[in-house]
Amino acid sequence: MRKINPLGLFIILLLLFIVIGPLIIPLPPLDGIQPMEALVYPDSQFMDINGVDVHYQEIQTDRETLIILLHGFGSSTYSWQKVMEPFATFGSVLAYDRPGFGLTERVLPYEDVDTNPYLLEYQSQILMAFIESKNAEKIILVGNSAGGTVALQTALAYPGRIDALILISPAVYGSGGAPKWIKPLLNLPQMDRLGPVLVRTIRERGLEILELAWSDPEKISEEDLQNYQKPLSVDRWDVGLWEFTKANGENDIAARTSEIKMPVLVITGADDKIIPAEQSIQLASELTNSTLVVIPACGHVPQEECPTDFMNAVDTFIDNLP
Repeated sequence: MRKINPLGLFIILLLLFIVIGPLIIPLPPLDGIQPMEALVYPDSQFMDINGVDVHYQEIQTDRETLIILLHGFGSSTYSWQKVMEPFATFGSVLAYDRPGFGLTERVLPYEDVDTNPYLLEYQSQILMAFIESKNAEKIILVGNSAGGTVALQTALAYPGRIDALILISPAVYGSGGAPKWIKPLLNLPQMDRLGPVLVRTIRERGLEILELAWSDPEKISEEDLQNYQKPLSVDRWDVGLWEFTKANGENDIAARTSEIKMPVLVITGADDKIIPAEQSIQLASELTNSTLVVIPACGHVPQEECPTDFMNAVDTFIDNLP
């Protein structure tokens, strides 16, 4: 009788565990979930876009301009609360939660919609759905960090529809996300089961990331903390964050900056620890029609940390638009 090789048996059992284990091991349930009624703001609204309930807040005016605010990774409409009313002096203002964040419904890409709402390309379609639902002659997109990436992608896809951009520490160079070579691994059934559990670590790391976004973390209020944690009580928030992580990665925006012809205001905090100010300065130099503003003693979210200086830059830019 042939002897069993212990090492070979161990390798076989290890492979079986790696392949089958993630599919059968009980996973901890997602706790802390609250009904949407307990999470919405007094002016919260929802718009169904291809089967996804997208959360938004807006201030309507009788002006011909529509200003759309696009938050960054891990943020929400709350990022714009200090500047929505000042923006409204120039037109109607709309801020919405991008898929995977805030109070927008978390769906599986092919469960309830006919495409993947987490893809950068499709997020431009969601943005255009909002634009088409409004009667506005002039469109200004305002994007912070990854929201700036969405604004640029939309301006490239619909150049005749967007009149101006305001980019706040936009994520353009090395915009993050999973590299292409790892995508097949992330889409394995085993990872689809484990992934949502893995991303739950943001609950513990969230405060650390938030503090990194500010030049002076002492300015972060208790209200800020509560509102940044609110989306972690939305049903299936972990699934949405995992699907967003899988869907996003490299893009070609950095190579296409010369195609952006509309006026662009680039704003950065001098003490930005997430997207270094040098990257925003580089982007402004590569755009053909740009204005650069660097705010001293300010971090990655000037609209939250330095709203007065931020709006001073915005006021000057919009006042000088054609």
